[in-house]
Amino acid sequence: MKRLSFLLLLSVIALLSFAQAKYVFYFIGDGMGPNQVLAAEMYQAALQGKIGRVPLCMTQFPHSGQAATFSASDGITDSAAAGTCLASGKKTNNGMIGQTPDDEPVYSVASQLKEQGWGVGIMSTVPVDHATPASHYAHAEKRSNYYLIGTHLAESNFDFFGGGGFQCPINKDDSLSPNLYDLCEKHGYTLVGSYEEAQKQLKKSKLLLVPQHNLDNRSKGAGALPYAIDQQESDLSLTKIVDIAIQHLSKHDRFFMMAEGGKIDYAGHGNDGATNIHEVLDFDKAIQVAYQFYLQHPDETLIVVTADHETGGLSLGNGHSFHLERLSSQQCSSDILSDRLSALHKQQGNHLTWEQVKTLLSETTGLYTAVQLNPEEDIELQTAFQNMMRQQESVKTLYKDINALAAKALALLNHKAGLGWTTRGHSAAAVPIFAIGVGAEHFTGWHDNSEIAPLIYQATIR
Repeated sequence: MKRLSFLLLLSVIALLSFAQAKYVFYFIGDGMGPNQVLAAEMYQAALQGKIGRVPLCMTQFPHSGQAATFSASDGITDSAAAGTCLASGKKTNNGMIGQTPDDEPVYSVASQLKEQGWGVGIMSTVPVDHATPASHYAHAEKRSNYYLIGTHLAESNFDFFGGGGFQCPINKDDSLSPNLYDLCEKHGYTLVGSYEEAQKQLKKSKLLLVPQHNLDNRSKGAGALPYAIDQQESDLSLTKIVDIAIQHLSKHDRFFMMAEGGKIDYAGHGNDGATNIHEVLDFDKAIQVAYQFYLQHPDETLIVVTADHETGGLSLGNGHSFHLERLSSQQCSSDILSDRLSALHKQQGNHLTWEQVKTLLSETTGLYTAVQLNPEEDIELQTAFQNMMRQQESVKTLYKDINALAAKALALLNHKAGLGWTTRGHSAAAVPIFAIGVGAEHFTGWHDNSEIAPLIYQATIR
Protein backbone atom coordinates (compact mmCIF):
# COMPACT_ATOMS: atom_id res chain seq x y z
CA MET A 1 0.00 0.00 0.00
CA LYS A 2 2.84 2.39 0.84
CA ARG A 3 4.47 1.61 -2.51
CA LEU A 4 1.19 2.30 -4.34
CA SER A 5 0.77 5.62 -2.52
CA PHE A 6 4.34 6.56 -3.38
CA LEU A 7 3.76 5.78 -7.07
CA LEU A 8 0.56 7.82 -7.07
CA LEU A 9 2.43 10.73 -5.52
CA LEU A 10 5.12 10.48 -8.18
CA SER A 11 2.43 10.49 -10.85
CA VAL A 12 0.85 13.63 -9.41
CA ILE A 13 4.26 15.34 -9.18
CA ALA A 14 5.00 14.35 -12.79
CA LEU A 15 1.68 15.76 -13.97
CA LEU A 16 2.24 19.00 -12.07
CA SER A 17 5.70 19.33 -13.57
CA PHE A 18 4.35 19.36 -17.12
CA ALA A 19 4.09 22.75 -18.72
CA GLN A 20 0.58 23.89 -19.59
CA ALA A 21 -0.29 25.70 -22.78
CA LYS A 22 -1.75 29.12 -22.04
CA TYR A 23 -1.62 30.36 -25.63
CA VAL A 24 -2.76 28.07 -28.43
CA PHE A 25 -2.45 28.83 -32.14
CA TYR A 26 -4.26 26.43 -34.46
CA PHE A 27 -3.49 27.03 -38.14
CA ILE A 28 -5.51 25.20 -40.79
CA GLY A 29 -4.40 25.41 -44.42
CA ASP A 30 -7.57 24.53 -46.30
CA GLY A 31 -6.63 22.23 -49.19
CA MET A 32 -2.95 22.18 -48.19
CA GLY A 33 -1.44 18.76 -48.83
CA PRO A 34 2.25 17.87 -48.48
CA ASN A 35 2.92 18.69 -52.14
CA GLN A 36 1.47 22.18 -51.73
CA VAL A 37 3.97 22.80 -48.92
CA LEU A 38 6.90 21.33 -50.84
CA ALA A 39 6.00 23.25 -54.00
CA ALA A 40 6.16 26.51 -52.07
CA GLU A 41 9.58 25.63 -50.68
CA MET A 42 10.97 24.50 -54.04
CA TYR A 43 9.54 27.60 -55.71
CA GLN A 44 11.47 29.80 -53.29
CA ALA A 45 14.65 27.87 -54.06
CA ALA A 46 14.03 28.10 -57.81
CA LEU A 47 13.74 31.88 -57.55
CA GLN A 48 17.25 31.87 -56.10
CA GLY A 49 18.51 29.72 -58.96
CA LYS A 50 18.82 26.66 -56.75
CA ILE A 51 17.61 23.09 -56.96
CA GLY A 52 16.15 22.16 -53.59
CA ARG A 53 14.02 23.90 -51.03
CA VAL A 54 13.99 27.04 -48.93
CA PRO A 55 12.22 25.92 -45.74
CA LEU A 56 9.03 27.58 -44.60
CA CYS A 57 8.56 28.59 -40.98
CA MET A 58 6.10 25.75 -40.39
CA THR A 59 8.39 23.03 -41.78
CA GLN A 60 11.13 24.05 -39.37
CA PHE A 61 9.01 23.23 -36.34
CA PRO A 62 10.63 20.36 -34.40
CA HIS A 63 7.67 17.99 -34.52
CA SER A 64 5.79 16.83 -37.60
CA GLY A 65 3.46 14.12 -38.75
CA GLN A 66 0.62 13.35 -41.14
CA ALA A 67 -3.10 12.81 -40.75
CA ALA A 68 -5.74 10.88 -42.68
CA THR A 69 -8.80 13.00 -43.50
CA PHE A 70 -11.75 10.73 -44.45
CA SER A 71 -15.17 11.70 -43.11
CA ALA A 72 -17.92 9.55 -41.61
CA SER A 73 -19.71 9.42 -44.96
CA ASP A 74 -16.93 9.30 -47.57
CA GLY A 75 -13.27 8.50 -48.10
CA ILE A 76 -12.92 12.01 -49.50
CA THR A 77 -14.02 14.63 -47.00
CA ASP A 78 -15.41 18.08 -47.56
CA SER A 79 -14.43 21.11 -45.50
CA ALA A 80 -17.51 20.92 -43.26
CA ALA A 81 -16.88 17.38 -42.04
CA ALA A 82 -13.12 17.91 -41.85
CA GLY A 83 -13.53 21.26 -40.10
CA THR A 84 -15.88 19.71 -37.55
CA CYS A 85 -13.41 16.91 -36.91
CA LEU A 86 -10.44 19.26 -36.57
CA ALA A 87 -12.45 21.49 -34.22
CA SER A 88 -13.93 18.79 -31.99
CA GLY A 89 -12.27 15.45 -32.70
CA LYS A 90 -15.59 14.01 -33.89
CA LYS A 91 -16.17 12.52 -37.35
CA THR A 92 -19.33 13.54 -39.19
CA ASN A 93 -20.90 13.39 -42.63
CA ASN A 94 -19.86 15.64 -45.48
CA GLY A 95 -21.79 18.89 -45.41
CA MET A 96 -22.49 18.91 -41.67
CA ILE A 97 -21.20 21.58 -39.29
CA GLY A 98 -20.63 20.95 -35.57
CA GLN A 99 -22.84 17.93 -35.22
CA THR A 100 -22.79 14.17 -35.55
CA PRO A 101 -24.41 12.16 -38.38
CA ASP A 102 -27.31 11.66 -35.91
CA ASP A 103 -27.79 15.44 -35.60
CA GLU A 104 -26.35 15.62 -32.09
CA PRO A 105 -24.29 18.78 -31.45
CA VAL A 106 -20.57 18.44 -30.85
CA TYR A 107 -18.53 21.15 -29.20
CA SER A 108 -15.21 22.49 -30.36
CA VAL A 109 -12.08 22.99 -28.31
CA ALA A 110 -12.64 26.71 -28.84
CA SER A 111 -16.10 26.51 -27.24
CA GLN A 112 -14.86 24.44 -24.32
CA LEU A 113 -11.99 26.82 -23.61
CA LYS A 114 -14.29 29.84 -23.87
CA GLU A 115 -16.49 28.31 -21.16
CA GLN A 116 -13.35 28.08 -19.02
CA GLY A 117 -12.65 31.79 -19.40
CA TRP A 118 -10.16 31.76 -22.26
CA GLY A 119 -10.06 34.45 -24.91
CA VAL A 120 -11.01 32.96 -28.29
CA GLY A 121 -10.40 34.21 -31.82
CA ILE A 122 -11.49 32.67 -35.15
CA MET A 123 -10.19 34.05 -38.45
CA SER A 124 -9.80 33.13 -42.11
CA THR A 125 -9.05 34.47 -45.57
CA VAL A 126 -12.54 33.36 -46.63
CA PRO A 127 -15.95 34.41 -45.21
CA VAL A 128 -16.25 34.09 -41.43
CA ASP A 129 -19.25 31.78 -41.89
CA HIS A 130 -17.42 29.42 -44.24
CA ALA A 131 -17.14 25.74 -43.29
CA THR A 132 -13.82 25.67 -41.43
CA PRO A 133 -14.32 28.75 -39.22
CA ALA A 134 -17.99 27.84 -38.69
CA SER A 135 -17.02 24.41 -37.35
CA HIS A 136 -15.55 26.10 -34.29
CA TYR A 137 -18.71 27.94 -33.19
CA ALA A 138 -21.80 26.68 -35.10
CA HIS A 139 -24.08 23.68 -35.40
CA ALA A 140 -25.91 23.12 -38.68
CA GLU A 141 -27.16 20.14 -40.64
CA LYS A 142 -25.98 21.81 -43.85
CA ARG A 143 -22.94 24.02 -44.33
CA SER A 144 -25.03 26.10 -46.74
CA ASN A 145 -27.31 27.31 -43.90
CA TYR A 146 -25.28 30.51 -43.83
CA TYR A 147 -27.78 32.74 -42.08
CA LEU A 148 -28.24 30.22 -39.25
CA ILE A 149 -24.47 29.83 -38.96
CA GLY A 150 -24.12 33.61 -38.80
CA THR A 151 -26.54 33.81 -35.88
CA HIS A 152 -24.42 31.24 -34.05
CA LEU A 153 -21.36 33.43 -34.62
CA ALA A 154 -23.11 36.43 -33.09
CA GLU A 155 -24.24 34.35 -30.11
CA SER A 156 -20.91 32.55 -29.58
CA ASN A 157 -19.46 35.21 -27.27
CA PHE A 158 -16.05 34.57 -28.82
CA ASP A 159 -13.79 37.57 -28.48
CA PHE A 160 -12.54 38.05 -32.03
CA PHE A 161 -13.57 37.19 -35.57
CA GLY A 162 -11.71 38.24 -38.70
CA GLY A 163 -11.85 37.53 -42.43
CA GLY A 164 -14.33 37.89 -45.25
CA GLY A 165 -17.83 39.05 -44.36
CA PHE A 166 -21.07 37.10 -44.10
CA GLN A 167 -22.19 35.21 -47.19
CA CYS A 168 -25.90 35.70 -46.41
CA PRO A 169 -26.24 38.64 -44.03
CA ILE A 170 -30.03 38.75 -44.50
CA ASN A 171 -32.53 35.95 -43.97
CA LYS A 172 -34.28 35.53 -47.32
CA ASP A 173 -36.93 33.31 -45.69
CA ASP A 174 -37.87 35.81 -42.99
CA SER A 175 -37.78 39.53 -43.69
CA LEU A 176 -38.23 40.29 -39.98
CA SER A 177 -34.96 38.58 -39.01
CA PRO A 178 -32.15 41.02 -38.21
CA ASN A 179 -29.22 41.67 -40.50
CA LEU A 180 -26.29 39.63 -39.22
CA TYR A 181 -24.02 42.66 -38.88
CA ASP A 182 -26.68 44.37 -36.78
CA LEU A 183 -27.13 41.18 -34.78
CA CYS A 184 -23.39 41.07 -34.04
CA GLU A 185 -23.53 44.65 -32.79
CA LYS A 186 -26.51 43.75 -30.62
CA HIS A 187 -24.41 40.99 -29.06
CA GLY A 188 -21.60 43.40 -28.23
CA TYR A 189 -19.28 43.17 -31.24
CA THR A 190 -17.54 46.28 -32.47
CA LEU A 191 -17.40 46.12 -36.27
CA VAL A 192 -14.18 47.32 -37.91
CA GLY A 193 -13.25 47.43 -41.59
CA SER A 194 -9.46 47.75 -41.64
CA TYR A 195 -6.29 46.86 -39.79
CA GLU A 196 -5.80 50.50 -38.83
CA GLU A 197 -9.32 50.88 -37.43
CA ALA A 198 -8.96 47.62 -35.49
CA GLN A 199 -5.84 48.98 -33.78
CA LYS A 200 -7.92 51.85 -32.46
CA GLN A 201 -10.54 49.50 -31.04
CA LEU A 202 -8.35 46.97 -29.22
CA LYS A 203 -9.83 47.84 -25.83
CA LYS A 204 -13.32 46.83 -26.94
CA SER A 205 -14.43 43.49 -25.52
CA LYS A 206 -15.32 41.85 -28.84
CA LEU A 207 -14.24 42.64 -32.40
CA LEU A 208 -15.45 41.58 -35.84
CA LEU A 209 -12.90 42.57 -38.49
CA VAL A 210 -14.05 42.33 -42.13
CA PRO A 211 -13.29 44.46 -45.22
CA GLN A 212 -14.85 47.91 -45.05
CA HIS A 213 -16.93 47.37 -48.19
CA ASN A 214 -18.81 44.61 -46.35
CA LEU A 215 -19.78 47.06 -43.62
CA ASP A 216 -20.70 49.74 -46.15
CA ASN A 217 -23.19 47.41 -47.83
CA ARG A 218 -24.53 45.18 -45.08
CA SER A 219 -27.26 43.59 -47.16
CA LYS A 220 -24.88 42.17 -49.75
CA GLY A 221 -23.28 38.74 -49.42
CA ALA A 222 -19.51 38.85 -49.07
CA GLY A 223 -16.70 36.98 -50.72
CA ALA A 224 -13.23 36.01 -49.56
CA LEU A 225 -10.23 38.29 -49.13
CA PRO A 226 -8.18 38.85 -52.30
CA TYR A 227 -5.68 36.19 -53.28
CA ALA A 228 -2.18 36.99 -52.06
CA ILE A 229 -0.99 37.31 -55.66
CA ASP A 230 -3.68 39.99 -56.26
CA GLN A 231 -3.47 41.85 -52.94
CA GLN A 232 -2.94 45.59 -52.61
CA GLU A 233 -1.09 47.08 -49.65
CA SER A 234 -4.34 48.34 -48.12
CA ASP A 235 -6.10 44.96 -48.31
CA LEU A 236 -6.70 42.82 -45.26
CA SER A 237 -4.46 39.76 -45.14
CA LEU A 238 -4.23 36.79 -42.80
CA THR A 239 -0.96 38.17 -41.44
CA LYS A 240 -2.62 41.45 -40.48
CA ILE A 241 -5.61 39.68 -38.97
CA VAL A 242 -3.46 37.34 -36.86
CA ASP A 243 -1.39 40.29 -35.67
CA ILE A 244 -4.50 42.22 -34.59
CA ALA A 245 -5.98 39.10 -32.99
CA ILE A 246 -2.87 38.59 -30.86
CA GLN A 247 -2.98 42.21 -29.71
CA HIS A 248 -6.69 41.94 -28.89
CA LEU A 249 -6.57 38.53 -27.20
CA SER A 250 -3.43 39.25 -25.17
CA LYS A 251 -5.50 41.05 -22.56
CA HIS A 252 -6.64 37.57 -21.51
CA ASP A 253 -4.48 35.36 -19.31
CA ARG A 254 -5.06 32.54 -21.78
CA PHE A 255 -6.22 32.50 -25.38
CA PHE A 256 -7.00 30.14 -28.25
CA MET A 257 -6.80 31.19 -31.87
CA MET A 258 -7.78 29.34 -35.06
CA ALA A 259 -6.52 30.89 -38.29
CA GLU A 260 -7.41 29.41 -41.67
CA GLY A 261 -5.60 29.88 -44.97
CA GLY A 262 -8.82 29.26 -46.84
CA LYS A 263 -7.83 30.32 -50.34
CA ILE A 264 -5.19 27.61 -50.73
CA ASP A 265 -8.28 25.49 -51.34
CA TYR A 266 -9.79 27.99 -53.79
CA ALA A 267 -6.61 28.01 -55.88
CA GLY A 268 -6.52 24.22 -55.80
CA HIS A 269 -10.06 24.03 -57.15
CA GLY A 270 -8.93 26.37 -59.91
CA ASN A 271 -5.80 24.28 -60.63
CA ASP A 272 -3.88 27.55 -60.39
CA GLY A 273 -0.32 26.62 -59.43
CA ALA A 274 1.25 30.05 -58.97
CA THR A 275 -1.71 31.37 -56.98
CA ASN A 276 -1.70 28.23 -54.85
CA ILE A 277 1.98 28.67 -54.00
CA HIS A 278 1.48 32.33 -53.12
CA GLU A 279 -1.37 31.35 -50.80
CA VAL A 280 0.85 28.83 -48.98
CA LEU A 281 3.60 31.45 -48.64
CA ASP A 282 1.05 33.97 -47.34
CA PHE A 283 -0.26 31.39 -44.86
CA ASP A 284 3.30 30.82 -43.65
CA LYS A 285 3.77 34.57 -43.09
CA ALA A 286 0.85 34.49 -40.67
CA ILE A 287 2.43 31.52 -38.91
CA GLN A 288 5.63 33.55 -38.55
CA VAL A 289 3.69 36.17 -36.57
CA ALA A 290 2.56 33.46 -34.15
CA TYR A 291 6.09 32.07 -34.01
CA GLN A 292 7.42 35.47 -32.90
CA PHE A 293 4.89 35.35 -30.06
CA TYR A 294 6.06 31.82 -29.22
CA LEU A 295 9.65 33.03 -28.90
CA GLN A 296 8.49 35.39 -26.17
CA HIS A 297 6.47 32.69 -24.38
CA PRO A 298 8.12 29.37 -25.29
CA ASP A 299 7.06 27.53 -22.13
CA GLU A 300 3.40 28.51 -22.39
CA THR A 301 2.62 28.41 -26.13
CA LEU A 302 1.52 25.66 -28.53
CA ILE A 303 1.39 26.15 -32.28
CA VAL A 304 -0.19 23.42 -34.43
CA VAL A 305 -0.39 23.64 -38.22
CA THR A 306 -2.38 21.19 -40.33
CA ALA A 307 -4.96 21.01 -43.12
CA ASP A 308 -8.53 19.80 -43.47
CA HIS A 309 -7.83 17.96 -46.73
CA GLU A 310 -5.82 18.20 -49.95
CA THR A 311 -7.34 19.91 -52.98
CA GLY A 312 -6.49 19.35 -56.62
CA GLY A 313 -4.42 16.17 -56.43
CA LEU A 314 -1.27 18.23 -56.99
CA SER A 315 1.72 16.40 -58.44
CA LEU A 316 5.28 17.70 -58.63
CA GLY A 317 6.95 16.75 -61.88
CA ASN A 318 5.41 15.45 -65.09
CA GLY A 319 8.29 13.59 -66.68
CA HIS A 320 9.96 16.78 -67.85
CA SER A 321 12.41 19.15 -66.22
CA PHE A 322 11.15 20.95 -63.16
CA HIS A 323 11.01 24.74 -63.66
CA LEU A 324 8.94 26.27 -60.89
CA GLU A 325 10.66 29.62 -61.47
CA ARG A 326 8.50 29.94 -64.59
CA LEU A 327 5.49 30.49 -62.35
CA SER A 328 7.00 33.81 -61.23
CA SER A 329 5.93 35.29 -64.58
CA GLN A 330 2.26 34.92 -63.57
CA GLN A 331 1.09 38.31 -62.32
CA CYS A 332 -2.48 37.60 -61.20
CA SER A 333 -4.81 34.80 -60.18
CA SER A 334 -6.89 32.78 -62.62
CA ASP A 335 -9.93 34.72 -61.36
CA ILE A 336 -8.46 38.07 -62.38
CA LEU A 337 -7.12 36.73 -65.67
CA SER A 338 -10.54 35.27 -66.45
CA ASP A 339 -12.24 38.58 -65.68
CA ARG A 340 -9.78 40.54 -67.80
CA LEU A 341 -10.19 38.25 -70.80
CA SER A 342 -13.96 38.35 -70.53
CA ALA A 343 -13.94 42.14 -70.18
CA LEU A 344 -11.66 42.50 -73.21
CA HIS A 345 -13.92 40.24 -75.24
CA LYS A 346 -17.00 42.20 -74.17
CA GLN A 347 -15.31 45.49 -75.01
CA GLN A 348 -13.95 44.50 -78.42
CA GLY A 349 -16.65 42.05 -79.46
CA ASN A 350 -16.05 40.52 -82.88
CA HIS A 351 -13.18 42.97 -83.45
CA LEU A 352 -11.04 41.27 -80.81
CA THR A 353 -7.86 39.87 -82.38
CA TRP A 354 -5.56 37.07 -81.42
CA GLU A 355 -2.67 39.54 -81.17
CA GLN A 356 -4.55 41.55 -78.53
CA VAL A 357 -5.24 38.41 -76.50
CA LYS A 358 -1.69 37.17 -76.97
CA THR A 359 -0.39 40.48 -75.58
CA LEU A 360 -2.65 40.19 -72.53
CA LEU A 361 -1.55 36.59 -71.91
CA SER A 362 2.11 37.58 -72.22
CA GLU A 363 1.67 40.41 -69.72
CA THR A 364 -0.19 38.33 -67.16
CA THR A 365 1.32 34.84 -67.51
CA GLY A 366 4.66 35.28 -69.32
CA LEU A 367 3.60 32.93 -72.09
CA TYR A 368 5.33 33.73 -75.40
CA THR A 369 7.89 35.94 -73.59
CA ALA A 370 9.39 34.47 -70.41
CA VAL A 371 7.91 31.04 -71.19
CA GLN A 372 8.06 29.88 -74.80
CA LEU A 373 5.47 27.58 -76.33
CA ASN A 374 6.00 24.98 -79.01
CA PRO A 375 3.83 25.02 -82.18
CA GLU A 376 1.37 22.47 -80.81
CA GLU A 377 0.84 24.46 -77.60
CA ASP A 378 0.41 27.66 -79.60
CA ILE A 379 -2.30 25.96 -81.65
CA GLU A 380 -4.05 24.86 -78.42
CA LEU A 381 -4.26 28.46 -77.23
CA GLN A 382 -5.36 29.83 -80.58
CA THR A 383 -8.05 27.16 -80.77
CA ALA A 384 -9.26 28.17 -77.29
CA PHE A 385 -9.35 31.79 -78.51
CA GLN A 386 -11.40 30.86 -81.57
CA ASN A 387 -13.83 28.90 -79.36
CA MET A 388 -14.15 31.95 -77.12
CA MET A 389 -14.97 34.14 -80.10
CA ARG A 390 -17.72 31.74 -81.20
CA GLN A 391 -19.14 31.24 -77.71
CA GLN A 392 -18.09 32.42 -74.26
CA GLU A 393 -16.94 29.12 -72.76
CA SER A 394 -16.05 28.58 -69.11
CA VAL A 395 -14.56 25.91 -66.88
CA LYS A 396 -16.61 25.28 -63.76
CA THR A 397 -14.79 25.20 -60.43
CA LEU A 398 -16.29 25.12 -56.94
CA TYR A 399 -16.07 28.87 -56.38
CA LYS A 400 -15.89 30.50 -59.82
CA ASP A 401 -16.50 29.73 -63.47
CA ILE A 402 -13.21 30.49 -65.23
CA ASN A 403 -12.94 31.69 -68.81
CA ALA A 404 -11.89 28.58 -70.79
CA LEU A 405 -9.03 30.43 -72.51
CA ALA A 406 -7.67 31.57 -69.13
CA ALA A 407 -7.88 28.00 -67.83
CA LYS A 408 -6.04 26.69 -70.90
CA ALA A 409 -3.28 29.32 -70.61
CA LEU A 410 -2.62 28.51 -66.95
CA ALA A 411 -2.77 24.76 -67.61
CA LEU A 412 0.03 25.22 -70.17
CA LEU A 413 2.03 27.41 -67.76
CA ASN A 414 1.64 24.81 -65.00
CA HIS A 415 2.77 22.08 -67.39
CA LYS A 416 5.80 24.12 -68.42
CA ALA A 417 6.68 24.56 -64.75
CA GLY A 418 6.27 20.84 -64.03
CA LEU A 419 3.06 20.93 -61.99
CA GLY A 420 0.19 18.53 -62.58
CA TRP A 421 -3.36 18.28 -61.24
CA THR A 422 -5.57 15.19 -61.09
CA THR A 423 -8.85 16.85 -60.07
CA ARG A 424 -10.63 20.15 -59.49
CA GLY A 425 -12.04 18.69 -56.28
CA HIS A 426 -10.65 17.27 -53.07
CA SER A 427 -8.51 14.16 -52.77
CA ALA A 428 -8.08 11.56 -50.05
CA ALA A 429 -4.37 12.35 -49.62
CA ALA A 430 -2.98 12.64 -46.11
CA VAL A 431 -2.20 16.13 -44.86
CA PRO A 432 0.82 17.39 -42.92
CA ILE A 433 1.02 18.33 -39.25
CA PHE A 434 3.67 20.68 -37.86
CA ALA A 435 3.92 21.59 -34.18
CA ILE A 436 6.06 23.48 -31.71
CA GLY A 437 5.70 24.26 -28.03
CA VAL A 438 3.84 22.71 -25.12
CA GLY A 439 2.69 19.18 -26.01
CA ALA A 440 4.01 19.42 -29.57
CA GLU A 441 5.78 16.08 -29.29
CA HIS A 442 2.42 14.28 -29.38
CA PHE A 443 1.81 15.36 -32.97
CA THR A 444 4.74 13.37 -34.34
CA GLY A 445 3.94 10.40 -36.58
CA TRP A 446 0.85 9.11 -38.30
CA HIS A 447 -2.56 10.27 -37.03
CA ASP A 448 -6.21 10.35 -37.85
CA ASN A 449 -7.53 13.90 -38.00
CA SER A 450 -9.88 13.07 -35.13
CA GLU A 451 -6.85 12.91 -32.80
CA ILE A 452 -5.68 16.49 -33.33
CA ALA A 453 -8.29 18.46 -31.36
CA PRO A 454 -8.10 16.17 -28.29
CA LEU A 455 -4.30 16.50 -28.28
CA ILE A 456 -4.61 20.28 -28.38
CA TYR A 457 -7.10 20.26 -25.53
CA GLN A 458 -4.87 17.91 -23.54
CA ALA A 459 -2.04 20.43 -23.79
CA THR A 460 -4.22 23.04 -22.07
CA ILE A 461 -4.97 20.88 -19.02
CA ARG A 462 -1.61 19.20 -18.39
